[in-house]
Amino acid sequence: MSDAAPQTKFKRVMLKISGEALMGDQGFGLNPPTVERIAREVQSVHELGVEICMVIGGGNIFRGLQGSAQGMERTTADYMGMLATVMNALAMQSALEGLGIHTRVISAITMNEVAEPYIRRRAVRHLEKKRVCIFAAGTGNPYFTTDTAATLRANEMSCQAIFKGTKVDGVYDKDPAKHDDAKRYEQVSYDDVLAKRLGVMDASAIALARDNNLPIIVFSLDEPGGFRGILAGEGTYTRVQG
Repeated sequence: MSDAAPQTKFKRVMLKISGEALMGDQGFGLNPPTVERIAREVQSVHELGVEICMVIGGGNIFRGLQGSAQGMERTTADYMGMLATVMNALAMQSALEGLGIHTRVISAITMNEVAEPYIRRRAVRHLEKKRVCIFAAGTGNPYFTTDTAATLRANEMSCQAIFKGTKVDGVYDKDPAKHDDAKRYEQVSYDDVLAKRLGVMDASAIALARDNNLPIIVFSLDEPGGFRGILAGEGTYTRVQG
């Protein structure tokens, strides 16, 4: 592992993925082979000696905004969405530990039987011991997305970048699934992401990253070896910064 570590300039990173990424071809829920495939991507980066934080959305199980749109009170709907992220975090923990990687699920909502409470200094210590830390339950507050939670935790953990795993290999000026002439940005500024509504992350997350000059690297989670490749200086992605 020590021989491989110099290949990457990143010592500690945040990997943000959506809950939908865990569905595979299903319309909802968890697809265990898909969870294991993503866990292997994380394992390949862990082997480089990189310290890894993770935040996983909950949209594959429950999405707060959709719940509130159907008449449910927004705060309650958002808390349900937070609980969904805990389920996803536990599934990922199980997959990673099946690969021999020590993992901690750290929840912003206290549930001592299944996850640790969020204590910043303890979480940093886990990372220093090369444990993967999966931050669950968002920020612990309604009205904030898991994108914002990932950016908040990345700053608190002194991560050097947020890696946002998506279905496409970067940020495009329009939806590449609908437009053949869509152009991919090599690099784009935080302000352009906000002004052009490029949909990388929600506005709160982008603003928080901008205020702390935290780069966001958008890449395809469907590309085998993509996460490791970018850390080793290869691959296709968009860098959001400055």
